[in-house]
Amino acid sequence: QVQLGESGGGLVQAGGSLRLSCAASGRAFSVYAMAWFRQAPGKEREFVARITWSGASTNYANSVKGRFTISRDNPKKTVYLQMNSLKPEDTAVYYCSLQSRIGAGYDYWGQGTQVTVSS
Repeated sequence: QVQLGESGGGLVQAGGSLRLSCAASGRAFSVYAMAWFRQAPGKEREFVARITWSGASTNYANSVKGRFTISRDNPKKTVYLQMNSLKPEDTAVYYCSLQSRIGAGYDYWGQGTQVTVSS
């Protein structure tokens, strides 16, 4: 069983920055990639960013490109999301997820952390 624990959410003014963290823990698990998703009130969950564990290849949603940066710390099994130039439309619950092997879906999800951007 894998547990994902997010932290770093909060309230920030438009134009500000936040850094989210997500640590994976458990026994004998592998990591192919980790990703961030978000869900705003009344909307479906959407992809934000993804990073592979071995080669650190990254992917971003168009809406966050140039503003958000995903990174990872392999020994700590932790993924980060640096969010700059935040906009009110970035307000959402942000979820961390883990893909344990290539070709698999996102097997594990965190509980989510609230990010609120005021105008």
